[in-house]
Amino acid sequence: MFINYLKERRSWILLFLLLQFLLVFIAYIDSAVSIQSILYYVFLSALLFVIFILIRYQKEVKFYLDMKEAEDLLDFSDREQLSPFEGMVAESITYHFETLKKSVSKSERRLDQEKDELLSWIHEVKTPLTALKLMIDRLEDQALKREMTYEWLRIHLLLDQQLHQKRIPFMENDLYIEQTDLESVIFGEVKTLQSWCIQKGIGFDIDLEYNEVMTDGKWLSFILRQLLTNAVKYSDASDIQIKSAEREGQIILEIADEGRGIDSRDLPRIFEKGFTSTAHHQDHAATGMGLYLAKQAAEPLKIMIDVESAPGEGSTFTLTFPKSNEFVQITGM
Repeated sequence: MFINYLKERRSWILLFLLLQFLLVFIAYIDSAVSIQSILYYVFLSALLFVIFILIRYQKEVKFYLDMKEAEDLLDFSDREQLSPFEGMVAESITYHFETLKKSVSKSERRLDQEKDELLSWIHEVKTPLTALKLMIDRLEDQALKREMTYEWLRIHLLLDQQLHQKRIPFMENDLYIEQTDLESVIFGEVKTLQSWCIQKGIGFDIDLEYNEVMTDGKWLSFILRQLLTNAVKYSDASDIQIKSAEREGQIILEIADEGRGIDSRDLPRIFEKGFTSTAHHQDHAATGMGLYLAKQAAEPLKIMIDVESAPGEGSTFTLTFPKSNEFVQITGM
């Protein structure tokens, strides 16, 4: 900090040095002036100037150090002790900070309003969507029925994804941790995707060695929905294997498909928001949101999601549920 202060006050220092040099130069060219006396004066002046610099350093730097270390930039409790320039800085900071707070508050209110309007719109759309599903179920043309059911399912899943995307930032307020039956959750999600799976010739091989886990059933359903949707989307005429087991004292759930797989260079990025693929960059069906939202929802539940994959060999997603001693952290939210 002292070096920075000297750089800030270099004009003072240069002026002092120039004046001392001028004094010595005058004594040098004027024989009537004693050079020894002038040098003695320069020495005393330099000593006083150094003391002056040190005193000013202690006084001036304190204000900026307090600003740098302060948690609240608006805390100028000793404003009467500030110099006129420091007072101007403090006043300017206070003004701009208050203006920024008002702007942020206004933006937050607007975002909350937009979020509430979007959630309301999603709930309103679900009503005609349910009616549409009942109408589709009454169709006699099976080919048309399958096509319309698939399109209906796409809309349903996209709306559901949007709904949960808006809720995830506040999901800690909505958690209810309890013993959750994996079989009922998995079969519920498989049933939702049934028409799509029949259309693509996809079956499920479910083997649950452990059927109960401590988690939030609603949010676990959402996570599984994203993983299963992803598996069905990129698979054809094959089985998706779902099995549970115990590994190092923790229950794990594996979802393995035989789809197109994921390139090794993409694996570190598949949970990033908006990332689709570098190998299939022109795939317009991919939104880059499903795996991202699954990861975001899994973090408050202390569920670890890992993936193993290779191009052409399918993908295996592994959900590792927390140990018993981690339940306290979750239920304390």
